[in-house]
Amino acid sequence: MTASFRSSEPVRSRPETQAVFEVERRNPIQASNTGARSNLFMEGGCVSLTWDDLWVTVAGGRSILRGLTGYARPGELLAIMGPSGCGKSTLLDTLAGRLGPNTRQAGDILINGRKQALAYGTSAYVTQDDALITTLTVRESVYYSAQLQLPDTMTRSEKKERAEMTIREMGLQDAMDIRIGGWGAKGLSGGQKRRVSICIGILTKPKLLFLDEPTSGLDSAASYYVMSRIASLNQKDETGRTIVASIHQPSFEVFQLFTNLYLLSAGKTVYFGPLSAANEFFALNGFPCPNLQNPSDHFLKTINKDFDKDIELGYANGIPTEEVIDILVKSYKSSDVYQMVQYEIAQICKQGGEALEKNKGQAKFFTQCHVLTRRSFTNMSRDLGYYWMRLCIYVALSAVLGTVFSHIGMGDGSIQARGSLLMFVASFLTFMAIGGFPSFVEEMKIFERERLNGHYGVTAFVIANTLSALPFLAMVALIPGAITYFLPGLHKGYQHFLFFVTILFACMMLVESLMMIVASLVPNFLMGIIVGAGIQGLMILVGGFFRLPTDLPKPVFKYPLYHIAFHKYAFQGLFKNEFEGTTFPNAQGGTISGEEILNQTWHLEMGYSKWVDLAILFGMVVLYRLLFSVIVKTTEKVKPMVVKFRSAAHKERVQAMVNPSAAPPDEEKRQCQ
Repeated sequence: MTASFRSSEPVRSRPETQAVFEVERRNPIQASNTGARSNLFMEGGCVSLTWDDLWVTVAGGRSILRGLTGYARPGELLAIMGPSGCGKSTLLDTLAGRLGPNTRQAGDILINGRKQALAYGTSAYVTQDDALITTLTVRESVYYSAQLQLPDTMTRSEKKERAEMTIREMGLQDAMDIRIGGWGAKGLSGGQKRRVSICIGILTKPKLLFLDEPTSGLDSAASYYVMSRIASLNQKDETGRTIVASIHQPSFEVFQLFTNLYLLSAGKTVYFGPLSAANEFFALNGFPCPNLQNPSDHFLKTINKDFDKDIELGYANGIPTEEVIDILVKSYKSSDVYQMVQYEIAQICKQGGEALEKNKGQAKFFTQCHVLTRRSFTNMSRDLGYYWMRLCIYVALSAVLGTVFSHIGMGDGSIQARGSLLMFVASFLTFMAIGGFPSFVEEMKIFERERLNGHYGVTAFVIANTLSALPFLAMVALIPGAITYFLPGLHKGYQHFLFFVTILFACMMLVESLMMIVASLVPNFLMGIIVGAGIQGLMILVGGFFRLPTDLPKPVFKYPLYHIAFHKYAFQGLFKNEFEGTTFPNAQGGTISGEEILNQTWHLEMGYSKWVDLAILFGMVVLYRLLFSVIVKTTEKVKPMVVKFRSAAHKERVQAMVNPSAAPPDEEKRQCQ
């Protein structure tokens, strides 16, 4: 299609556009019904959202959003569209208060005409990725979330009723008892998973709903079904929800479900206004939508400059797309549509609305811990990769280990054999605990989503994860530990066996705690496993077996690594448990006590008992989990300070990019808060 430009003068919209604004103001839910109620955003409990001159930059001065202005009203569905990388998700995150720590924001965002924070329960954010526990059913997923989000003043039956009502609202009543599904287990379809995520998001009946590409990865039929269910929420709710969704390339049917369209390109506003007036705007500027073509496809094709460098394809509009975008951006700024948008924003701010009040609140701390523990335990018991696969591998490896060292006896040669066996237990059996890291990373994704939505905090998560893992770790330590202990014939006595199992249990728990810290710093599970394996490998080397403690290089390796490596205390505890109170024949025909072996052969610290080593291991478990909590809690506070320090040098450059011709008084307005 070749564009034909009528004039370089500002394009004015026709009277029909103003009529569209008037009709939609009278009834945002259904613009065609002029007899419906008016001024919906003034009704109690509704949330209107406006933003003016909104800028977002990243460290280094690159602008992601450039002076955006718009609004979202109750009962309306706002579509944020544009080519990949245009700033759709950034705008959505900015409006929802979810900008990352590496960004800087300037401009005004008003809720009901005033600056105020989004109170808990008044808004919900549904991410693009469906972070769901794959082993739970639809009913369990929504009900567990209801117990976390809804206040303790509601009874358990009321929460269950709310969960099932929400499931029915999204048309999932026939899939209530089907598991979400993941690797190795078939479950819900992609569209059904999206609806489960939306179910969880609307449990508190939020008045403001943000959706990040809700149709991503879905076919046209599933996309329409998901979006029609979202649109139906406003028809079922008398007060109306304010819904803002970023969407990439909707079908014609999906596109027609929206009320307003916000079209972006390179962070600039190409068009914002009623969906029904967008075709007219493009046509008046020389880019009419061809007959029988989806308008959304036409709009995106017109402003997508990604393929302009491909000479063979040529320019989609006959001229460089950059010029097309400039024409549309300038035309919009001088159009009647833009003037009407400014008028609507002024009216919304003038009429205002209620100050947001926090809902009755989520569940109390004890309830959060209880629900999270039950949910985590259910997931661990059903997820084969979390503990069951490890148990099978541990049993097989323990059988091989016990066979290789079977009947080692009490001879002179058994001293080294016992030491090697115990070293393998303390090193490699505990090392394999990193196998559950991928499952924990998936759990961390759910934790991050729910924490950002205010469902619970990191303390409740750590307590629940610890309590739910205890029985599984005990099982994994006890069964393989019994095989490893009794087949070779280690130190007789059940008290020694129980200490052996307890050491193994503590070490496995320590490794899981270590991997929690790694997950908080390295969320990619492949990189996390590499980092965790490297840390453990270093601890094994300096733990005191491969090189005696007295022979370790003192800088770094002995002080401090040897003393902070948990393998040191695992080795010492296991060796003391095995050798203390025993005697072995020596080469001279006499005997040597176990205590002498520990002191002379292994150079262990004999000034304290094995129980101190065990206590230190459990103390390190607590310390590691506390450290995980501290890292999660402080990351959000530390990162912005680091970014602010790094971007201070770019301050003048950022301001120049925002408004090169701005007078000095305008600098404070442009200063990113």
